[in-house]
Amino acid sequence: MSGNPETAALAEIVPTAQGVDEQIDWGELEEIWGTRFPTDYVAFMETYGAGLLSEEIVILLPVPRPDSYSDGTGLRNETLNARGTWEMLGGRVALDVDPDSLLAWGVTSGADIYCWLTTDDDPDRWPVLICGRHTDPTFQIHPFGMAEFLRRVLTDEEFQEETISVVLPEEHSFINWREQKRRLDADLNPSTGKPWY
Repeated sequence: MSGNPETAALAEIVPTAQGVDEQIDWGELEEIWGTRFPTDYVAFMETYGAGLLSEEIVILLPVPRPDSYSDGTGLRNETLNARGTWEMLGGRVALDVDPDSLLAWGVTSGADIYCWLTTDDDPDRWPVLICGRHTDPTFQIHPFGMAEFLRRVLTDEEFQEETISVVLPEEHSFINWREQKRRLDADLNPSTGKPWY
């Protein structure tokens, strides 16, 4: 692990055994997106990679991978979805931000979209923005990064109720997209690894 304390704290409650280092060229990624990425996300990609957290939260790849398990477009499609949701639900009247500052990093099986609000020059100060499907309010800004947000979602029931539209299992888990794909190819449930029937 890259020594990021927030990702290290998350690793204390979410097993890393199914994680895979995505081996991302972060310099190249910075050129593609025109920005650096938060250090907790970099550490997450090195420790876990992209995949399924606690059966309900998908952590997205930062770059397209056509061979990935599900949506291989990386952050781009969900970022467009988040910006479209913002516009559909009232735009600046609903949340007074520049839509170009929304950058998605995760989604839930309940259609929540988790984003960064990229209004600071320092990515480590980007807060998490929720575009919730059934959360109240729909748009929420939380003043901490992705790894701390995920740790709170997994460990704080009250916070969980406010920030996610699905019920998470009590046992925390992570499955990298490669293992999900292997399971699906073996005709197993990609979330659990068990037979479908």
